[in-house]
This record gives sequence, C-alpha cells and structure tokens, in this order.
Amino acid sequence: MMKRIIFSCMTIVLLGAGGCSLFRGDADKSDECCGGCVAENQPESPQSLQAPAAEPLHPDSSDWPTLFDSTLSNAEFERGVWYYDEKHRLTADKDQCIWSKRDYENFVLDLEYACAPAANSGVLIYATDTKNWIPNTVEIQIQDDLNPHWAKVGDTWRNGGLFGHLAPKVKNVLPAGEWNRMTITARGQKIKVAVNNEITVDADLAEWKSATKNPDGSDIPKWLSKPWAELPTKGRIGLQGKHGQATIFFRNIKIKEL
Repeated sequence: MMKRIIFSCMTIVLLGAGGCSLFRGDADKSDECCGGCVAENQPESPQSLQAPAAEPLHPDSSDWPTLFDSTLSNAEFERGVWYYDEKHRLTADKDQCIWSKRDYENFVLDLEYACAPAANSGVLIYATDTKNWIPNTVEIQIQDDLNPHWAKVGDTWRNGGLFGHLAPKVKNVLPAGEWNRMTITARGQKIKVAVNNEITVDADLAEWKSATKNPDGSDIPKWLSKPWAELPTKGRIGLQGKHGQATIFFRNIKIKEL
C-alpha cells in the first residue's frame, strides 16, 4: 500500500496540473499535452505567415511636385502651342514637344492621359538634345491602339511600350476619351512602366548595344540611330504634342526624385 502511495505521488510530481510532462524531452509530444506546456512549439498563426503586401503599381502622388505648373513657367515650348484648357488638361495644337527646364535622373513620373481617336504621342525621358530629340531620348509610347488607323503597326509601336525598341507586356489602353494612368520608374538604365495597374515594361537599357537591332533580333527604326546602352541616364523630360493630327490630353503630371 505504501509503494502505491509513493508511486502516485511521483506521478503527480512528474506531471503538471494539466497532465503534461515536466521533462523537456517530452515536449515534442504536443498532441498529447496542453497548450501551456509547449507554447514555444506551437505553429505560427496564419496572419503571421502572410507575405508583406505588394506596393501598388501606381503610387499616391497627390503630394508630389507637378512637372509642369499651371502657368507652364517651368517648361520650355513654343508659346501658343501647349496650354491648359478650360478643363485643366494639358494639351497642344501642333506636333511639338514640351520639355522640363531642368534635367532629371532617378525618378518616378506619374501621370494620366486621354487619347482623341487615333492619337499618337509619347513620354520622353533622358533627353540630352531637345532640338534633335528623336535619337537622343527614350520614348514611352502613347497611342490609341484600338483605332483601326494603327491596326497594322508593329508591336513596338503599341501603347505602354518603349517605342521602336520593346513591345509592351500587355495591351491595355482604354478607349479614346477615357483616362489612362501611367507610372514610369527610372533608375539609371533600369526602366519600369505601369499602365492601368499592369506592368507593361521592365527593361534594362544596357541590353540595347546596337542601333539597328533590338536584343530579340527585331529591327529598330532607322531614325533611332543611337544605341540605348550609350545614352546618358540624366536629361530633360518631355511630352509629345498633337502627332498625326489627333489631340492628346494630360493631367496630374507628378514627379518624385529618388
């Protein structure tokens, strides 16, 4: 009888109040023990295992500086060609560019644009010569792809791509008259473009070592006569005007330097 009492007491001592072993070696038997004894071995909650939320493709740029102010005092252009209309849309009456007065490098440019039917325009970055800008800049294409006028052009002419050099990953321009959003992130030779919440370009200009052939072997238009790998990654920012007799409208043109 005394042996049974001693044995029972030893059992009580070796087990916690909830019946869990006090020996660390038994702690891996979590399915047989109470939660309090093996809390350190419990799996993390689903919430703690969730990946961090991805950054939005279009930032909140409401507090960023405007690239072209309301009086266009910080822009270079032919007077009377570019102007803000009665709806506060920046637009042009001719096929001429408007340029920032200063150079930019490493930046995020966020803007909205709306095409008139068959519009063809572009956002121009890294421009080192605003007079002879065509071979001396990188153009992110803007175009009313849905219009039959552009039905037969090549993919590197499509909206959201790098004109003449890289087709957009997706074709998602909205119908003429609707507002599209574009965000361009330029970090040296790395260019990323998002249009309407989708990535259209993720490119490294260092890959364009030829002035005649793209990295995929396709032809570069003859008038783009300088390899992008040789272009400086600092220059003016511009917008192309009424190209092809179709109007283009811009608004909320914001920039953040990195």
